[in-house]
Amino acid sequence: MTLLLSGNCITGISIAWWKWTHNAHHISCNSLDHDPDLQHIPVLAVSSKFFKSMTSRFYGRKLTFDPLARFLISYQHWSFYPIMCVGRINLFIQTLLLLFSRRHVPDRALNIAGILVFWTWFPLLVSFLPNWQERIIFVFLSMAVTAIQHVQFCLNHFAADVYTGPPNGNDWFEKQTAGTLDISCRSYMDWFFGGLQFQLEHHLFPRLPRCHLRGVSPVVQELCKKHNLPYRSLSWWEANVWTIRTLRKAAVQARDVTNPVLENLLWEALNTHG
Repeated sequence: MTLLLSGNCITGISIAWWKWTHNAHHISCNSLDHDPDLQHIPVLAVSSKFFKSMTSRFYGRKLTFDPLARFLISYQHWSFYPIMCVGRINLFIQTLLLLFSRRHVPDRALNIAGILVFWTWFPLLVSFLPNWQERIIFVFLSMAVTAIQHVQFCLNHFAADVYTGPPNGNDWFEKQTAGTLDISCRSYMDWFFGGLQFQLEHHLFPRLPRCHLRGVSPVVQELCKKHNLPYRSLSWWEANVWTIRTLRKAAVQARDVTNPVLENLLWEALNTHG
């Protein structure tokens, strides 16, 4: 009930949707066709493998790389931050698509009731502002503030290694280390990142309270070193640079290559991650 209140009623995002997508993300971290957190066609693409219109095993539909997707992705390294400022709209849409779909949704009625609560109090709150100009500015700023969190989710994974296909049970640990990036920061900035800066630790120990992630980090580093696995911890600035560089590489391929299936895959094999 607490999750329904904090998720559905306060933010307007269904906790059922969050569990559905986030559990899949943890299981198949950075799998292009299984991880929903990388499937943002037609707006964003982290790999040219999306240019062959692959099928999403999570959503059960084709991620079509059409002329609109080609145009939008061609400029994604410029549009990334503006998109993040309105990213919450997509979460509202995804919530409604799930709750009114034919999929099995635990506590569907409670989830819908929680969403109705949000769409009752939030418009009512906005209506108290004196004019439409201030109402629009307030709504935009309320969404733009959340861009900090949307960007951070992307920094943790967009520039990491990707692959296609389901994860193999024997290499789960390797997939988690390859598909995540940590953000290095002083302990007094932990409030800002909320534990997301220790993304690898979170993926390895998803039920560990965020206040203990910093404490377990040295253990994870030693384990990665022992088994010759990557442990990448970047500054906030470096993580943004890596992410924009990844988006730009895919944008250049989408813009310049006539045959998106064969030539892009060859380019990626020679020049990019994954």
